[in-house]
Amino acid sequence: MILSARNLSKQFAGFKAVSGVDLDVRRGSIHALIGPNGAGKTTCFNLLTKFLQPSSGTITFNGRDITKMPPAEI
Repeated sequence: MILSARNLSKQFAGFKAVSGVDLDVRRGSIHALIGPNGAGKTTCFNLLTKFLQPSSGTITFNGRDITKMPPAEI
């Protein structure tokens, strides 16, 4: 897996924008996030790209835990 997320969650002042996301992305594959407005798609993408820090869960990129890393160090 090039990118994995386990139990990824994000809360804003008690509001759960993303809760318990598990995701595996293999090198060369294509994925899509779909859902209605307000479903947390942008928040999920921002967590995976490290624009936002997760409230809980882990993100692994190329076998390395990047959950706590700033974007510039990845």
